[in-house]
Amino acid sequence: MQSPHSLNSVMSRLHARQLRLLIAVAEHGSLLAAADRVGLTQPGASKALKELEATLNATLFMRTNRGLVPTQAGQCAVRFARLIQSDIGHLQQELSAIASGAGGRIAVGTIMGAVPLLTRALTRLMAQQPDLSVEIVEDTSESLLALIDQGRLDAAICRLSVSPRPHLYDAVVVKEESLAVIAHQAHPAAGLPSITLQDLSANRWVVYRAHMPMRRTLEREFFEENLFFPAHLIETTSALATLSLLSHDPNLVALVSDDVADYVCRHGLVARLPLRLKSRSEPYELIARRNAHRHPALALLEEALQALQSAPDTA
Repeated sequence: MQSPHSLNSVMSRLHARQLRLLIAVAEHGSLLAAADRVGLTQPGASKALKELEATLNATLFMRTNRGLVPTQAGQCAVRFARLIQSDIGHLQQELSAIASGAGGRIAVGTIMGAVPLLTRALTRLMAQQPDLSVEIVEDTSESLLALIDQGRLDAAICRLSVSPRPHLYDAVVVKEESLAVIAHQAHPAAGLPSITLQDLSANRWVVYRAHMPMRRTLEREFFEENLFFPAHLIETTSALATLSLLSHDPNLVALVSDDVADYVCRHGLVARLPLRLKSRSEPYELIARRNAHRHPALALLEEALQALQSAPDTA
């Protein structure tokens, strides 16, 4: 691939319709379908794509029996085109919010263990910004970082350690995480003063999938106790699925954050088992894309998260 043109050259020759076409070709794998999507004729779309490749000085697609497939350069260009499109969408939303006197909109992701922390912080934030609209997405750190890359999330409470490219993000530690084991209130160990991990080694565990930080922590606990890690697992990233499973089967156990355990036990949904874990999980971080547009509410969200570290949870 040849060297890219200068920034001024690219900016002077780049057009919004070319970026829309780029995304459409990647999604459809067909120039004809992409042309129809963006309102161009096929010859017009072909010309626009060639002009874009000339502007970026790179071949963006290869013709295969599966249609047009992005090259490595094409994948990179598509990713940034989506980010540009997302930033323009944010610009429109905030201009509309300014014009109407409303507070705009933010999209925030969270891993399961940080859900209670995020919802408490958002409650504070919305008291300060009553006209703010908020979208909450719960998923794994890996998936949330991908959504940040795509411009679909403004920020997420998750862990940067799962990313092979941590330099692309800004991250602020918002809480050290500690862990607990929960189960049905009728679980045999629920009424005991204390138990060991070996007491639970024959139980079926509800866990995150492999390579996720909380799962690695549990595996380390079993290894350090010279115990075999359970073979027959139920893997889920959903707090609701975890609680529903525990409510139906007294023999299941699950590893969750202390925040989640405190919340569900306070509401009588499950019981905390008297197991003392030796390991601490990795801390939560508020993560955003470096050099990206930042909604002013994100700074207030960070302040709310930090304030909660010295405030008791009365939710």
